[in-house]
Amino acid sequence: MFPNGDNMFVILVYDVEQKRVNKVLKTCRKYLYWVQNSVLEGEITESRLTKLKMELERIIDKEKDSVIIYRFSTRKYQVIETMGIKKGGEENIL
Repeated sequence: MFPNGDNMFVILVYDVEQKRVNKVLKTCRKYLYWVQNSVLEGEITESRLTKLKMELERIIDKEKDSVIIYRFSTRKYQVIETMGIKKGGEENIL
């Protein structure tokens, strides 16, 4: 699916009820870097992304919560602009 093997760059954003926020964040941080509240990013393989999604499906309530995953085949054209404080990053992976 992606040109560089099965590696891809993803941005994951979530909006979940407060009682599930910590579990969702902790699970996502096993795979991706925390960027700021409810946003994570990083390089991941298709199989690890599948595992992450399976773990999230056991945590979230599909009637009340939302998780969106943006997939990119390359970081070649990536430009990141941060205004204000930088809250997270690659040094914060668990």
